[in-house]
Amino acid sequence: MWFVFALLSAVFAALTSILAKVGIDGVGSNLATAIRTAVVLILSWGMVFITGEQSGLSGIDKKSWMFLILSGLATGASWLCYYRALQLGDVSKVVPIDKMSIVITLVLAFVFLHEKFTQKSIFGIIFITVGTILMVI
Repeated sequence: MWFVFALLSAVFAALTSILAKVGIDGVGSNLATAIRTAVVLILSWGMVFITGEQSGLSGIDKKSWMFLILSGLATGASWLCYYRALQLGDVSKVVPIDKMSIVITLVLAFVFLHEKFTQKSIFGIIFITVGTILMVI
C-alpha cells in the first residue's frame, strides 16, 4: 500500500509544480507560498478531524514535538526556496534540482539514521545525479 501512496505523492508533486508555475505569474513567491501553506494547513487539519486523530495530540512527547516542528521549519524553508526558484526559472530545470533531495535524503539517512547503502542505492544516487546534471545543463 505504501507504493500506491508514494506514486500518488509523485503525481500530486508533479501537478504542484505545474499549477504553481502558472499560479505564481504576477504573484510574489512568498505570498504564493503562504497561500499554498494555508490550503495545506486546512486540508491537513480537515483530514485529522475526518479520521478522528485529534485525540492523539495529548500523547505526543517532547522529542516528537521538537522534531515535527523542525521538520515543519525545513518544509517551510524548502517551499519558500522552491517557489522563488519557480518564479525565476523554468519548471523543467527547477524540478530536477529540487528532486536532488532524494540523493541528499539517502546520504542523511545513512549518516544520521544508520540506514544501509546498497549497491542499488549507490547506483541510483549516481544515476539521479548524472540525470539531473544532464537535464539542467
